[in-house]
Amino acid sequence: MSELTRSLNSIAGAYFVAGELSQRGHIATVTVRNTRGIDVLASKLDGSKSVSILVRTSSVKERENYTRSWSMGKRDENVFSDYLFYVFVDIKYNNEKPDYYVVKSKIVAEYVKAIHHEYLKSGGDGKPHPEGEMRAFVIEDSDVEKFLSRWDTLGLD
Repeated sequence: MSELTRSLNSIAGAYFVAGELSQRGHIATVTVRNTRGIDVLASKLDGSKSVSILVRTSSVKERENYTRSWSMGKRDENVFSDYLFYVFVDIKYNNEKPDYYVVKSKIVAEYVKAIHHEYLKSGGDGKPHPEGEMRAFVIEDSDVEKFLSRWDTLGLD
């Protein structure tokens, strides 16, 4: 994908999440593109609870072998709060509704840190991989039900 298409894909993911939350009866606002660390703000209609959401978007066309995988950064290892969540959006290109995986930020931080630690140890020729900024979050088939469309995790219902 070109950079523009990748960028539009990310923006679409944020709007899909906001639309899904609105359809479920919540207030949802997409933040301005350069708001660091929050893509969507969501709250109950009565304002009694609000959460911040980081959206990560991928699409089947971006991946050669279908896996539920999203690019992350080093900072994602240390970003977590009881009121911060990730929604991983898997956009489909056959006009189907996207899949949404709702995950608490603490779970994401722990996973990203652990997986990256394993990656560093597994370099070829007995040498560790060099440290870098990129990370990944992967949802294995066995974990799909834990996160797929689990909007209740947000605590807004």
